Amino acid sequence: MQEMYIRVKRSKTTYFLQCLPSEKVLQIKEKLQILIDQPVNDQRLILLPNKEVLDDSKSLADQKVLPKSLQIDKTNVACINCC
Repeated sequence: MQEMYIRVKRSKTTYFLQCLPSEKVLQIKEKLQILIDQPVNDQRLILLPNKEVLDDSKSLADQKVLPKSLQIDKTNVACINCC
């Protein structure tokens, strides 16, 4: 499977995560935890624009996540932007 990059925005900082479409959402949260020092259990990934909460046990590909961007807003809710 081909690698992809997702962009993570939090406040004024941008992170880029390298991942595979086959990776589980939980694995993405574990990568974020290292970067942002926020426990996995306190993260919620939401697919935009339909605002669907991503399932930790499913892969990015299973949930039709495209490698566009991933951002975290002021409420510490991670939002995946697939526009």
